[in-house]
Amino acid sequence: MHDDIRREKRRLRKEYRAAHAELNPEYIAESDRGIFENLSKLPEFKSARAIFTYYSIQNEPDTHRIIELALQMGKIVTLPLIRGNGIMDAAIIRSFEDIGAGAFEIPAPAVDAELLSPEKIDFAIIPALSFDREGFRVGQGGGYYDRFLKDARYFAVGITRAKFFVERLPREDHDVPVRCVVTENEIARLR
Repeated sequence: MHDDIRREKRRLRKEYRAAHAELNPEYIAESDRGIFENLSKLPEFKSARAIFTYYSIQNEPDTHRIIELALQMGKIVTLPLIRGNGIMDAAIIRSFEDIGAGAFEIPAPAVDAELLSPEKIDFAIIPALSFDREGFRVGQGGGYYDRFLKDARYFAVGITRAKFFVERLPREDHDVPVRCVVTENEIARLR
């Protein structure tokens, strides 16, 4: 059973990575604009004092504009800092200059950056290759975000392009859903 689910997730990862790589620039720009507009108008984002987000790369939904907006609004902005052994911390940035090379070739804060404990995060933006209508995700497969979400008290939002927001994805016992999924077309509150 578990092996079947893992196999299906691996197959989906491969399929979704290929589909992401083939997105056309016009669709990406239009989708990014809609996701930013929907995300930035969420009351939970507006009222958040401290946010956690990822630094988007390649064809992932753009987070750079939301980071910029959050910094302009005076929010505490944190990004993932991968420690190894599946551990991910929330490291504070004060500008884009605080971001450099990180694990897995993903830009990240410096290893000696100031950390914010997860209890102080109010709003988190979670990445994935795809989300489903119950808030579950197919990510890159490292399990970092499931561990990070496990005891979350913050409002966790998944962002994805509409074509990767599907009815149902395979899930395992350790998978943790987000509370809301934002695409360019909708804000789906899930729980």
